[in-house]
Amino acid sequence: MIFVFGSNLLGIHGAGAAKFARFHHGAKIGVGEGITGNSYALPTKFTPRRGMPLSEIQKKINTFLKFAKYHPEMNFQVTQIGCGLGGWHRKDIAPLFLAGPVQPSSNCYFDKAWKSLLPGIDTYWGTL
Repeated sequence: MIFVFGSNLLGIHGAGAAKFARFHHGAKIGVGEGITGNSYALPTKFTPRRGMPLSEIQKKINTFLKFAKYHPEMNFQVTQIGCGLGGWHRKDIAPLFLAGPVQPSSNCYFDKAWKSLLPGIDTYWGTL
């Protein structure tokens, strides 16, 4: 399972899910987007202190969903990206996964806390 976490483009994985990804899933310092080890850095911030607008996050989500679609041999455990240190609310971020040109494939597993925000998705992990 590939651990998908919210990151910053500088790849400074110093707190939250990013720090967990660094110590437990092989996320590399300096890699702010994409796959390293058993993790995928999905940017929601430009720097640790400067967040991204939703329009930019949407682009990064689209990139991730394309990657997931072209790698059906991998399963992705998508955390609540952008909802902790990223400063966004669940209702802001979760719908972005359905708003782009590429829809989530069955190899994307979302946090159960997003279930009410992702109609039509039936692959989840975690607890409420």
